[in-house]
Amino acid sequence: MRFPTFLKSLLLGVPVGVTLLDCVGYVARVEGVSMQPALNPDASVTDYVFLSRWAVRNMEVQRGDIISLISPKDPNQKIIKRVVALQGDVIATLGYKIPYVKVPEGHCWVEGDHTGNSLDSNTFGPVSLGLVTARALQIVWPPSRWQQLPSTVPNSRIPITMGKRPATVANSGSKTANSHAASNGSGSTSNSSIATP
Repeated sequence: MRFPTFLKSLLLGVPVGVTLLDCVGYVARVEGVSMQPALNPDASVTDYVFLSRWAVRNMEVQRGDIISLISPKDPNQKIIKRVVALQGDVIATLGYKIPYVKVPEGHCWVEGDHTGNSLDSNTFGPVSLGLVTARALQIVWPPSRWQQLPSTVPNSRIPITMGKRPATVANSGSKTANSHAASNGSGSTSNSSIATP
């Protein structure tokens, strides 16, 4: 019995598609105003961004990266924020329970660009790198907003002191910052919209 061409294509296409979504990346709609002006600059524009899972596969993020992560407050929600500080950095907080925080090992400090309109580390504290699911690389829709997303930290939010980054070591042709990097817990499904509470 011969399989029709459609079924052969389906049997090959589904695993390839799932692998791409799970390992490489996907496009997601950005909801909310917490990342203004970088994302959703006004109420009439909704940005769609390419989220690269591959870029964070070794839990390596840099200051200024815009990342998607599982919300520490609601594990069923993904949020998108900017990395402001990394492990070892000391950051002046904006309304957190203490005025200065030294970011613990295996964590980062994330904030929305729209200060005061963002549910971020100033509310829930440092975030485990294990919650990071992807890095936003580009705005892909609407066409008038096509652009790469730069990894920059606003001058007013640069950490007071910067911690030392662990030495990178070669690991089968790739580099890893931590030998204890946690799994990001991502499954083969993806949520196609990211909130910016």
